[in-house]
Amino acid sequence: MDAFSLTNKTILITGASSGIGRSCSVECSNSGANLILVGRNEEELMKTASLLNPGTKVEIIAEDITHSERLEAIIAEKVAVLGKVSGFIHCAGIEKTLPLKKHSVQLYHDIFEINVIAGFEMAKILSLKKYKEETSSFVFISSVAGMVGEAGKAAYSASKGAVIAGTRSLAMELSRGNIRVNSISPAMVNTPILEKMFEDLGEDASSEIIKKHPLGIGEPKDVANACIFLLSDAARWVTGSNLVIDGGYSAQ
Repeated sequence: MDAFSLTNKTILITGASSGIGRSCSVECSNSGANLILVGRNEEELMKTASLLNPGTKVEIIAEDITHSERLEAIIAEKVAVLGKVSGFIHCAGIEKTLPLKKHSVQLYHDIFEINVIAGFEMAKILSLKKYKEETSSFVFISSVAGMVGEAGKAAYSASKGAVIAGTRSLAMELSRGNIRVNSISPAMVNTPILEKMFEDLGEDASSEIIKKHPLGIGEPKDVANACIFLLSDAARWVTGSNLVIDGGYSAQ
């Protein structure tokens, strides 16, 4: 059997309504997985569902995962329909580029709430035996901003650094339950978030950022393919790692 296949695996993906989360959903579907798509915008989740391989079984959770009291109950419902979860990708996140003097306590709270806490809370639920397959794999989307410094990104970088560090601790703790935990750190990827950032920065600043990527700006599929590897049996001996997918950005 193909070790990279996700056939018969149920994968839960947060942030599935756009960008990297949408691409992960499509590529996991193409690799044979059944999916639980999580996001705030039901219409966009339905759009993601329409892009999936026709044979894919899919369930949708349209909730704000930072404030949902019913999250575990909803997951229990979906597991009852699709079967236990063997993979989880936390793609949900927000990015803000602001000078330090414009950072507020609320900004730190907002960014950490979705980028870090919501993902770890989801992992807590999905690590329970009643919801997970005998072996499972959790993947957190971090960022090269969690590894290298960048002006205007204090809160965002801190949150992504927390994801990398937290992932290592989760890997140590959850290995006894046959759960592998890894993070992926992309550089700039062609998503709606990036388009908005380039609009705000202007042409000159944007082209400077593009030049810092020796292989150019990435596509969401580049990150999705790395997720498929980490979710698959091909990565059965990989845990506590941070896989850098950045077109050479951090090699400089």
